[in-house]
Amino acid sequence: MSTTEYVAQLTEKHHRIEEEIQSEMTHPSADPMHITELKKEKLRLKEKIQRLSS
Repeated sequence: MSTTEYVAQLTEKHHRIEEEIQSEMTHPSADPMHITELKKEKLRLKEKIQRLSS
């Protein structure tokens, strides 16, 4: 797998996590800890994408 393909996969995962965060936040019984963990994972992915892209 090339770096470009890997970055594309990471970017797709980043978008899926963003959608999950948005979905979780709309529920009245949203778990703040779960949302925090999703946000941390999203940030880790973003940093990894930036490292690989430069």
